[in-house]
Amino acid sequence: MTLFQLKIFLAVVQTGSFTRAGKLLHASQSGVSHSIGDLEKELGIILFTRNRNGVMLTDAGEQILAHVREIVNHTEQINQVAAASRDVKNGTIRIGAFPSFSANVIPGIFQAFRSHYPGVELLLFEGSYAEVEAWIKAGAVDLGFLADPSDGLDIVQLLSDPYVVVLPANHPLGVHDIISIEQLTHEPFLSLKSGCERLVMSAFQEKGLSLNKQFEVAENSTILSMVEAGIGVSIVPSMILPAMPANVEVKPLNPPIIRKIGLAVLSQQIVSPVVAAFIKEAQIRLAESI
Repeated sequence: MTLFQLKIFLAVVQTGSFTRAGKLLHASQSGVSHSIGDLEKELGIILFTRNRNGVMLTDAGEQILAHVREIVNHTEQINQVAAASRDVKNGTIRIGAFPSFSANVIPGIFQAFRSHYPGVELLLFEGSYAEVEAWIKAGAVDLGFLADPSDGLDIVQLLSDPYVVVLPANHPLGVHDIISIEQLTHEPFLSLKSGCERLVMSAFQEKGLSLNKQFEVAENSTILSMVEAGIGVSIVPSMILPAMPANVEVKPLNPPIIRKIGLAVLSQQIVSPVVAAFIKEAQIRLAESI
């Protein structure tokens, strides 16, 4: 087996798809499938089950997952030590991110990166999707965390964040295990105005439905407070919810709406060694959190 095969294995676990794993590693879907097939033949076991919803680890795959991560992580640590001996010792990285990602994911990534590269300064610029994307294109930041960015940037896909319905406590729809978007068409709707509302609007438009939009709100905490007060309902990314949500009910959505979050740069071919090290650290950190 090769290190690249093991990285492909982890990428498929992370993304749940051969196609998305290929995009993550800049490889073709057929190349990913072939590499996994060769690895399965060499090990004499089936690693994934395939269905129309994606791929899932088999019991055997689950058993080797921790060992594969350990091998890949040790290899990365060797590379990081080597990099630190070359030119990833000092420098500054300017990083753009949207608020929910900054609050929930960035601290872990920064902590892990600084443990390996203590001499590198990390500067965080927080803004909306549009602002982060504009900063990257203008060179104001070296890279940025984005959800569903437009064309013109190189993207390293990192994770998926499903949207959920938030309802006031004791709302009549709270009796349902799953809420459909059709059930929300006549409800007073509170819309997040940060960029993540685009996927919600598109989902309704695709079904020829409209929303009874009452307010547009910029702050995550504000929209949850308004739902809690009974002013309306909303659809928000799971990531914005605190560990213990306010006095609201949270329900999965049908059909699902999922935002894909990635790291964006102008071009991966021209990033500095220190930026490349940060991208790699973000990939490792988020792979470990699966």
